[in-house]
Amino acid sequence: MAATSSPQRWKHLYSVLTKSGPFSDEDWVPGPETISALESSKILVIGAGGLGCEILKNLALSGFKDIHVIDMDTIDISNLNRQFLFRQSDIGKPKAEVAAAFVERRVKGVKITPYVGKIQDKDEDYYMQFKIIVCGLDSIEARRWINSTLVGMVDFEDPESLKPLIDGGTEGFKGQARVILPTLSSCIECQLDMHAPRPAVPLCTIATIPRQPQHCIEWAHQIAWQEQRKDDAFDSDDMEHIGWVYNAALERAKQFNIPGVTFQMTQGVVKNIIPAIASTNAVIAAATTSEALKIATSCNPYLENYMMYAGEEGVYTYTFEAEKKPDCPVCGNLARKLNVNPNMTLEEFIETLGERPEAQLKKPSMRTEEKTLYQRFPPQLEEQTRANLKLKLKDLIEDGQEIAVSDPAYIIDFRFRLAFQ
Repeated sequence: MAATSSPQRWKHLYSVLTKSGPFSDEDWVPGPETISALESSKILVIGAGGLGCEILKNLALSGFKDIHVIDMDTIDISNLNRQFLFRQSDIGKPKAEVAAAFVERRVKGVKITPYVGKIQDKDEDYYMQFKIIVCGLDSIEARRWINSTLVGMVDFEDPESLKPLIDGGTEGFKGQARVILPTLSSCIECQLDMHAPRPAVPLCTIATIPRQPQHCIEWAHQIAWQEQRKDDAFDSDDMEHIGWVYNAALERAKQFNIPGVTFQMTQGVVKNIIPAIASTNAVIAAATTSEALKIATSCNPYLENYMMYAGEEGVYTYTFEAEKKPDCPVCGNLARKLNVNPNMTLEEFIETLGERPEAQLKKPSMRTEEKTLYQRFPPQLEEQTRANLKLKLKDLIEDGQEIAVSDPAYIIDFRFRLAFQ
């Protein structure tokens, strides 16, 4: 839409974009050029759920004309209480396509291009085409993946290779919004310990005396899968895999007379899905969209760099600058220090990597510069390195030695320096 068209419809937006701001040159007052820059900015929204629906609507009403959206999920009846772009008749349809079509119908002049699939399906060339990327995800794994991808894309000789990442997240009445300039500011991995992993259920409880439906699901996910499908890498986004776990958990629950196992619960346990409500989604979506508008037009300073919203007791927001950490495995240049017991076996250490807030790796393989300590895939390498699992760390590595840890969920290796205690 040209700056001269529909002046009444966009007059409030134009009044903001035609005034000089803190980033404006003293001799230049923003006007049509700023509006044109906004309308030509290609922006990507990752996620078309409760938060993503709000973000899509807000971006379209804020003047963005070229919007893309990625989501691999289909619409479920449980989505309808907060994902307002969907209707009863849409159940079973892809979220990205339905959301894109709805917003296009309501906001004339905007083009929304949906992609039904995983963010991992796309390569760097795809992400390079966007000016800004906005995340409305409920998965820490997916956040970490896109974060590391955008950091890896940065070419210091090409300013256009730096793609601002605006991340929003909610949990009940709590939420957060942040602006990440890859390689320049604190990234998602820097603050990973702010998203502590779910407390682990003791394996003995899962294996022998399950008491809750969640225990049956964890048994199917952690034990039955390894026993019956160990050659298949489990993918929490693959509905066939989720269905297999659900059916195995259902059989387990029947054996112990435990009611309550559902497909939706299985998804929640395996993917660690967190609760969301419409009002918090609206608050955080508004914050992330405002930051996208400010970055695209320079009409005001953008967030520096983390905003927390607490709505449990009244309304409280707090903004601070999260620290860029030199030992961040993604944007730093030092190995992250991990304190470990040298008498711990390699298998015990691997289990702790899933529980440590600063690691949160579910299926790690690891090596030193000299040798492979444990490799999960392919099966032949796993068999060759399996004996190391029973050895103590002090028999495999030296105090202060660096190890490289890989996980099939991520495209990078994580570097850790193990300090014996």
